[in-house]
Amino acid sequence: MNEHPIDPVIRSEIERQLTAIESAHAVRVLFACESGSRGWGFASPDSDYDVRFLYVHPLAWYLRVNPPRDVIELPISGVLDINGWELRKALGLLKKGNATLVEWLDSPVVYRADPKFLDAMRLAARLTHRPERSFYHYVHMARGNDHTYLRGEQVRLKKYLYVLRPLLAARWIEQGRGLAPMRFQDLVDALVTEPALRDAIAALLARKRAALESEYSAPLRVIDDFIAAELAHLGDAAIPVPRDIDFSVLDRLLLDTVTRLDRGD
Repeated sequence: MNEHPIDPVIRSEIERQLTAIESAHAVRVLFACESGSRGWGFASPDSDYDVRFLYVHPLAWYLRVNPPRDVIELPISGVLDINGWELRKALGLLKKGNATLVEWLDSPVVYRADPKFLDAMRLAARLTHRPERSFYHYVHMARGNDHTYLRGEQVRLKKYLYVLRPLLAARWIEQGRGLAPMRFQDLVDALVTEPALRDAIAALLARKRAALESEYSAPLRVIDDFIAAELAHLGDAAIPVPRDIDFSVLDRLLLDTVTRLDRGD
């Protein structure tokens, strides 16, 4: 089964809407990708499309005392969820250690990309990576989803993956591997060595990709045991030590991108 299924008709509609956004808002879309289950690699047949994008305005937009709105959000339909961040906002979030933005830059499903910008943005993400912030983000997400969704006699299949993925991402960061990959299977391949757990995760992925988003399951004991042990371990784990970072790379990226595109390059 295709790990990252994208309906060609839906892709064409997404591309059409991105072009319409550029026209309606007088912006340039620099990068657009899948951010949800289709990007992580465990979409169901009825999963929607979570499209996230980064955009830039002409130079004059940045020369204002009071910055205008810095997000663009389209109404959510039954299939498409499309919204984006202006570049200066995105770089500010990157400076704060926003793990979600880092995931977007590693998405295996890219709808649009300015190659020069994307290379520079990925380099900036590596240079300004704040592992302590990402570690906290993933541990907090795993704990919250576990407490909210995995305590009943029946559990939605997707919620297991919403706990497993951040747990493995936190382990990745704890081990000093750098930026956590977006693709769930990359985390599993690198970090899960126990045969029984690997088999249980593979079976869960197969069921999730074939099931509807709302499908429930009885608790999966092998996975439950791993989650409990990993949450206990991460609760005692040493948080990565913050490091000195030169954030001027973000200022240069903003200036270079805005001026380059304003020249029409």
